[in-house]
Amino acid sequence: MFQRAFTRIGCEGRPPRFRVEFYPYSSLSMTIRGREDLVIVRLSDLLQRAPLAVLEAGAALILSRLYRRRGSKALFEPYLAYARSDRTRNRITKMRSGRVRLASTGPRGKHFDLHTMFEELNAKYFSGELQRPNIGWSTRSWRRQFGCFDPGPNQILLNRRMDRPNVPNYAVEYVLFHEMLHVKHPTRRSGCTLLSHSPEFRAEEKRFEEFQRARKVLDGLAR
Repeated sequence: MFQRAFTRIGCEGRPPRFRVEFYPYSSLSMTIRGREDLVIVRLSDLLQRAPLAVLEAGAALILSRLYRRRGSKALFEPYLAYARSDRTRNRITKMRSGRVRLASTGPRGKHFDLHTMFEELNAKYFSGELQRPNIGWSTRSWRRQFGCFDPGPNQILLNRRMDRPNVPNYAVEYVLFHEMLHVKHPTRRSGCTLLSHSPEFRAEEKRFEEFQRARKVLDGLAR
């Protein structure tokens, strides 16, 4: 299959030897590296049950990156459509729930307790109906990202850079509120695009009382 894909993307000459294996990645990943006349490929084990057309399109996609070839969109589309499908995304989330646990230092920081903050925000903006995910501070400081929600391990992490006395409480609350909205409004597909911040998400985000002030503080921290 990879030898055929080598020719289909426009590479000339004799294809190299390929060693291909499925690997338990924590997402729908494909990796490739060349070693003299041997090319080593690892495919996410989520692809083990994928149709042959999807595997062939994935092979063409990853080889085009290695050999810097521009294949037609139609050549890659079966894999891209498979990766974007709701069924595949649900399988990824289910798989990540058992394989991934983002490293955190727990919810209680030096200056802010995220569990207490969650309960207060939940009562104020979600009528107490949002189920609390795993919450914690990141183990390392992030340069620009202030928070993230991973639906696989069902975990919210906040950037430990904010756990400081000079950061206003409302700025930390806003970041946590933003990630709580991701719990309420999961990423969904709109046509061929994955939509993380839907119009409903953006409208609800502006309900946060200190929305503008918090954004201004975070802009300053990001510099």
